[in-house]
Amino acid sequence: MTPTVLILCTGNSCRSQMAEALVNHDLAGRVHAVSAGTRPQPKVADGAIAALRQLGLATDGLHPKDVDVFLNEPVDLVITVCDNAKETCPVFPRQVRSIHLPFHDPHGEPLESFVAVRDEIRARLVPTVREVLGL
Repeated sequence: MTPTVLILCTGNSCRSQMAEALVNHDLAGRVHAVSAGTRPQPKVADGAIAALRQLGLATDGLHPKDVDVFLNEPVDLVITVCDNAKETCPVFPRQVRSIHLPFHDPHGEPLESFVAVRDEIRARLVPTVREVLGL
């Protein structure tokens, strides 16, 4: 069975969305990534969408989701990508391995900031998922 990784942030509009798309692309078929927020925003940031599209990654279907949606789902790994999400991460009904890997929040900044965070996520988070899950 394909392991599921939940990438958790506060607004689920920038970092976690880019991480979801990158993990699903780079580790396609070996892991299923989803993302959520502790306080989801109304929509994914335009900069996050633009940064993903620059790489030719699909952005259809990306939308902010509340972490509560995943509390009873089978999740193999939780990755918090912001300090606030780490502090407010809910308690899952069953034990779930979790790691904290923070990234700068580019919300409201120019596209270059989103691109820099996207590239850092690809360089740090994707290999961490591969290593932690033994892929």
